[in-house]
Amino acid sequence: MHVTINGERHELAPGATVDDALSAIGAPRSGVAVAVDGEVVPRVDWAVAKLGDGAVIEVLTAVQGG
Repeated sequence: MHVTINGERHELAPGATVDDALSAIGAPRSGVAVAVDGEVVPRVDWAVAKLGDGAVIEVLTAVQGG
């Protein structure tokens, strides 16, 4: 199945979860927020939130500064 993660197309196994998507791009598990198709996915749901073919995933990292 194909998904888009932060603007780049990736192939994941059918039934892949948000956790699988994060692993595919080497993203950390802390200090990030994830939205799938414009909806924020709570961290507690990452392991069970299944992705559909064509899903658009945004992984956002918190930054400090001013």
